[in-house]
Formats: sequence, structure tokens, C-alpha cells
Amino acid sequence: MPSDPLPDWVPARRRQIGDHVRAVRTERKLSQEKLAELVDLDRKTINRIEQGSHSALLDHLLLIADALDVPLADLVR
Repeated sequence: MPSDPLPDWVPARRRQIGDHVRAVRTERKLSQEKLAELVDLDRKTINRIEQGSHSALLDHLLLIADALDVPLADLVR
């Protein structure tokens, strides 16, 4: 983690990505619990990603995109 605070746009962008994950997950009619099960993560981790309070690992985003059957680019646009 950088010693300097992150620029304001970083957490804002993280929230946008979380919003995209949530939108696709709900469109697919999946609960956070079911998505967590599909990608072998804790439901709390999915929630933190969707809230933007958690800096998601690229690997987690790749697994989520695959489970939701969307290109990763759709989640990070």
C-alpha cells in the first residue's frame, strides 16, 4: 500500500467497478452467497468488492467475470 493517500478518483473508481459487479450479479439473479460459492470466496469479500471498500485482486475479478459469463472489461468500464 502506498504511504501517500490514494487520489480521490481511485476509491470512486473502485465503487464504480463494484456497482458493475452488483448490476451483473443481480441481472443474473444470483445472490452474493451464490456468487461467492461459484468463485470460492467468502460472501463478505463479494460484499466488500461491490461496496468498493475492498481493493479486489485481479484474480478475484477474473473469477467473478467468468462466473457471471461477462468479459472482465464489462466489469471495469
